[in-house]
Amino acid sequence: MKKQWQKVVRLALVASLCMVPCGAGADEKPAAKEKKTRLQIEGSTTVGPIAKAFVAVFARKYKDVSITVKETGSGSGAAALIDGRCHIATMSRFMKPKEFKKAVENGVMPVAHVVAMDGVCVIVHPSNPVKALSIEQVRKIYKGEITNWKQLGGVDRKIVAISRDTSSGTYETFHKLLMKKQKMAKSVEYIAHNEQGRNRVKTTTGAISYVGLGFVDKSVKALKIGGVMPTRKTIASGKYPVSRPLFMFTNGYPKLGSTVHAFVTFHLTERGQEVIEAKGFVPLTNY
Repeated sequence: MKKQWQKVVRLALVASLCMVPCGAGADEKPAAKEKKTRLQIEGSTTVGPIAKAFVAVFARKYKDVSITVKETGSGSGAAALIDGRCHIATMSRFMKPKEFKKAVENGVMPVAHVVAMDGVCVIVHPSNPVKALSIEQVRKIYKGEITNWKQLGGVDRKIVAISRDTSSGTYETFHKLLMKKQKMAKSVEYIAHNEQGRNRVKTTTGAISYVGLGFVDKSVKALKIGGVMPTRKTIASGKYPVSRPLFMFTNGYPKLGSTVHAFVTFHLTERGQEVIEAKGFVPLTNY
């Protein structure tokens, strides 16, 4: 009997010893393994660099937030917000009526936040002597009616017309403001990203494409369109004929103090304006 009692005591002591570290571990683990808040952003390849630059700043301030940025195009960003697959849709155009309609049907209320201004810049190879085109000339190039740079005062070289894909917000702006919604020629090549368009132009002497202002660098040459050069000043004033706002859309106005609210209003801060300018786009506010 005494041995049995001693056995029970020993078992009880072992159990109590196990409970102490387990209890201590249970108190510590939630803090050590606390899950990060996820913020998913999807959409425009033009707004993408701005979003990624914002993330770099937020990563230092909001260490408990995990932010993902996908550059899939404005149309895909709108679809992701409508379907509830992202918290913020980045778009280089405004939402279409049919997208709003589908959003409302899905219980989503899109709210637009203009974060910067941009210009759709027509670019050519730096060696191309052509410096300016009219809107009509650009349209005729993409319709296949002008096929050689010699027709525009350049060298005798075939024109290689490159366009963004039709799901792109940059394509939508170009198609509306420069093409006047007229159909492009079958010879036009389509690419998925601004960077691809720039790379194609800088490696192809006869190429012409169009990109956001933030993608114009020394490797390509931006042309005057309608007699106006795309610059921060001409884009901010709307003088450049292919100027446009850049958006971040949320489902409803984000809760004040939330990470989403801080992200979509970051462009209004002095640091946010600096980031936008550093990326080559036009800030909304002058400090």
